[in-house]
Amino acid sequence: ADRAHDERVVLTLDAGGTSFRFSAMRGERPCVETITLPSYGDHLDRCLAGLVEGFACVEKQSPAKPVAISFAFPGPADYQRGIIGDLPNLPAFRGGVALGPMLRERFGLPVFINNDGDLFVYGESIAGLLPEVNRRLECAGSPRRYRNLFGVTLGTGLGGGLVHDGRLFVGDNSMAAEVWQFRHKLRPHTNAEEGASIRAVQRVYAEFAGCAIDPTLDPRAIFEIARGERTGNPYAALEAFRELGEVVGEVLGHALALVDGLVVIGGGMSAAWPLFADAMMIELNGSYTRPDGSRIRRLASVAFDLEDPGQRELFLAGDTHVIQIPGGSGTVSYDPLARVGIGRSHLGTSEAVAVGAYAFALARLDEGGA
Repeated sequence: ADRAHDERVVLTLDAGGTSFRFSAMRGERPCVETITLPSYGDHLDRCLAGLVEGFACVEKQSPAKPVAISFAFPGPADYQRGIIGDLPNLPAFRGGVALGPMLRERFGLPVFINNDGDLFVYGESIAGLLPEVNRRLECAGSPRRYRNLFGVTLGTGLGGGLVHDGRLFVGDNSMAAEVWQFRHKLRPHTNAEEGASIRAVQRVYAEFAGCAIDPTLDPRAIFEIARGERTGNPYAALEAFRELGEVVGEVLGHALALVDGLVVIGGGMSAAWPLFADAMMIELNGSYTRPDGSRIRRLASVAFDLEDPGQRELFLAGDTHVIQIPGGSGTVSYDPLARVGIGRSHLGTSEAVAVGAYAFALARLDEGGA
């Protein structure tokens, strides 16, 4: 469906731990001014009142009557039924809060709630990395096209999402692609999020610098230290991002063995790509050792860094050649190079989530869902 020219309006929300940002989308673009209100995450009545107020304000600004409300909200949650569980960052949500049904009754509109990692990848599959890669493959004359997109967000936590053949894969418990629960390769007693998050970079920097963890030293500052643009320990900063890349590479390696598609990476720390991408790609293209000492690739496919111009060119070119049809006179194009590509968000994380929320609502409405 051509969502970019769809005239329907969907009310959206960017829910953070300290503030809620309300907007409305039309044709995959915002059509009202964003309204920001405090989240009041420690006071349920004030929080819910703020949600109603925010959506009411953007509804008044809307150029047409909205057809749905669709947004990302933290989990755990029963997203399909719109019930929010016990949230670490919004302590007022305890025991199950029927947020979706409440908004549905108040506004008389279908309400769709999803995980932000899911909507991020869905948005990138519709208007971001996935169509852009397929467009470039077509321009390069390649017969290859991709239909599956896996993605992660690197920020306060490690989020994930999966789109298969144009459909968001959410799982039976609304918990698909929860890759933060994978095992941490370098510290196997804990989970991958402790190696692929803001606090992980801060902790590893402190460990290698031999100092206490400084919560005010965010990944941007550590990135600047690594680049020699800020005073600090450059070796510790480089090692912090190298370890991030190795852990992310391990996570993606396990995911790609199941998904076999493209990967998109978003979140604030994706800006540090130049410092962690090499370690990530080394891990993805690494190998296992058999009992007899021989080596076998960890992935059947070759992984390419789509942000690297040279690797991107090789990925697009593939190994296409013409082969003869046995017993016939015709020929066909054949590209035997099994490959996957890893790239950064093309839309930006927040925009991708908004596009994903918009498209998800319209897709459900077109399918007859509510």
